[in-house]
Amino acid sequence: MSTDTQGAGRLGFKAGQVVQEFGWGDDVDETLRADIEGIIGAELEDEDYGDVTDGVILWWREGDGDLTDALVDVLTVLDDGGLIWVLTPKPGRSGEVGHSDIQEAATTAGLQTTSTFAIAPDWSATRLGYRGRGK
Repeated sequence: MSTDTQGAGRLGFKAGQVVQEFGWGDDVDETLRADIEGIIGAELEDEDYGDVTDGVILWWREGDGDLTDALVDVLTVLDDGGLIWVLTPKPGRSGEVGHSDIQEAATTAGLQTTSTFAIAPDWSATRLGYRGRGK
C-alpha cells in the first residue's frame, strides 16, 4: 500500500512529461506505475508509442534478452537528456540482474550507471546517464 509518491518522486519525472514503459509484465509494481502516472499527470506510454519521450522506465529481468540491445532501442525514442531508469528485481528475488551486468550493458550502449536504490518492495531502480564526451 502506498501513502504517497515518495518512491516514484525519486525518479525525477515531472508533470507534463511523456514517459514510455518497456518490459511490462504481470510482475511489475502497479503501485509504482500508478505513482509515476500521478506525477506526470498521464498514463505511461507503451512500447508501441511512436514519438519522442522525456523519460523511459525499463522493467528488466534475467532472461529477458540482451540488455544492451534494449538500451540502444530505448535511446532511439528518448529526447536529448531524457531520464532512463532500469527497474530490476531486488537481489534474492526471482529474475534479479547483477549490477555489473547493468553497468556493462550501459557502457556498451554509451551510457553509465549513476545511482541505484530500492524503489518498491521487490524492485530496484538504476538510473542511466549519458557518458561525457570530449568536444
